[in-house]
Amino acid sequence: MSKHLPTSTAWVALALIGLASCTKPAPQTATTIPVDSTGTPDATVVGGEAPKPNDQMQAVLDQLTALGGKPIEKLSADSAQLQPTPADAVAALLKSKGKPVTPMPVGSVVNRTIPGPGGPLPIRIYTPEGDGPFPLIVYYHGGGWVIATNDTYDASPRALVNATNAVVVSVEYRKAPAHPFPAAHDDALAAYKWVLENGMSIKGDTARVALVGESAGGNLAAATSLAAKQAGIKLPVYQVLVYPVAGTDTTTASYLQNANAKPLNRAMMGWFLRRTISSPADLQDPRLNLVAADLSGMPPTTIVNAQIDPLRTEGEQLAARLRAAGVKVRQKTFAGVTHEFFGMTAAVDQAQDAVIYAADGLNSALKGK
Repeated sequence: MSKHLPTSTAWVALALIGLASCTKPAPQTATTIPVDSTGTPDATVVGGEAPKPNDQMQAVLDQLTALGGKPIEKLSADSAQLQPTPADAVAALLKSKGKPVTPMPVGSVVNRTIPGPGGPLPIRIYTPEGDGPFPLIVYYHGGGWVIATNDTYDASPRALVNATNAVVVSVEYRKAPAHPFPAAHDDALAAYKWVLENGMSIKGDTARVALVGESAGGNLAAATSLAAKQAGIKLPVYQVLVYPVAGTDTTTASYLQNANAKPLNRAMMGWFLRRTISSPADLQDPRLNLVAADLSGMPPTTIVNAQIDPLRTEGEQLAARLRAAGVKVRQKTFAGVTHEFFGMTAAVDQAQDAVIYAADGLNSALKGK
């Protein structure tokens, strides 16, 4: 456990039950959930039989296993950052089939820094061919706020550029545990504000700015919209949340059903949360626990979920909560695929379908329809 985290009895108890939500009672207590030696529930007993990946998804998962990564939940944050990723597995799979592994082409890709609350904030700007002005998308990658980089998630911004003809600004926010919550959220908001103020300098139209994020990045995108609303900053015209971390309750139906799933499981999410927060009270913060936030006035939203994902239930719950708050929402759960599938367009057909689904909502908003 990182040295900045508390070691109180309350904290230890919370960790042992998988960081269940502080905002409502867990549907089952730790003593009634069959667990293995790591505290992971037995999905066959508690959540029903886990769904099976389709053949394309299974091929990626098999390749990820073959790369020999260690369980992230048993590693330090530094060691976890070095483990093979689903993106590595896709590349290895394509190579094994004699297929090209070159990135999807876009007009240009430029790395630079912008001012951030913790110092210079790296961004990567993906620009379509042409003179513009283009719509703008601020993109936040996944990794549980602890691991991964713009390199890890390079495929998704490229796919978005080609699906929307927008400039995509990918944000390299600060990571926990060195920079615990809310550092990443502060960086996410700062990057959004920079794009609003400076988007014209990168061939963008600042009247047409959307937010997109995957996993922890999906949480950052929605939290940025919340923060903009609360601060009276111009809201994005649209947001796409791809299997977002939308809550802090790790006892939901999909957490139990997919407790042992790959590439994301319940134990890993507990590991991410414990390294991200400074105290259990942070779990109640609406920027992390989006399903408990005041969601009125949020921008129109598309939510993409994967069937084989601990985060599926909270994504579906977030869609329902947004609708109840009067927000226009599109939500789809893609069958037979897992967490991280969105960036696998070169290997998984459902990923291309999901990009098209996300782009449908984005393009309508970015074109003012």
